[in-house]
Amino acid sequence: MQIDKPDIHAEVRAVFDRYEAAIANNDTAVLDATFWADPRTVRFGVTEILYGHDAIRAFRAAVARYAKRVQKRIHIVTFGDDFAATHLEYERVETGLIGRETKIMARIPGQGWRVVSAHVSLLAPGDATVMRAAQDDRSGEGREGLKPGPM
Repeated sequence: MQIDKPDIHAEVRAVFDRYEAAIANNDTAVLDATFWADPRTVRFGVTEILYGHDAIRAFRAAVARYAKRVQKRIHIVTFGDDFAATHLEYERVETGLIGRETKIMARIPGQGWRVVSAHVSLLAPGDATVMRAAQDDRSGEGREGLKPGPM
C-alpha cells in the first residue's frame, strides 16, 4: 500500500475543499452528499452525537448557519487508493475558539469519496493542556514534535 500518492491526495483535497466551501455557504445538499448515505456513518460534533446518515441529515437541516472560521492547519494522509484521513485546525472568527475536525473518508464503489466518520470539537478557552506542533511539516516527511502552546 502506498501512502500519500499525489493523485489520490489531490482527489481527497478536492473533496475537503468542496466540503469547506459548503460549510461557509451552508450548502446542505453538498454537505449531505459528502457523507456516506448509510446507517453506519458517524458524526460526533461539538453539541451532538449522530449515528447514521439520516440523523446527520436531520441535524444539518436544523442548522441556520455555521460559525465563520479561518483554517489554521490542514493535514491529509491517504492510504492506498481508497482510504484517507483529513484533519483541520481552525479558529472561529467571532469567538477566537480553536476547533478541530477529523474526517475519515473512503472511496465507496459507484459513489466516489465519502466521509464515513467525522469528529468536530472545540478547545475550551484557556485550556492549559493545548499542544501545538513544533514544526509545520506539510511535506509529510519526518515527525511532528509537540510542545505546550498558549491558547
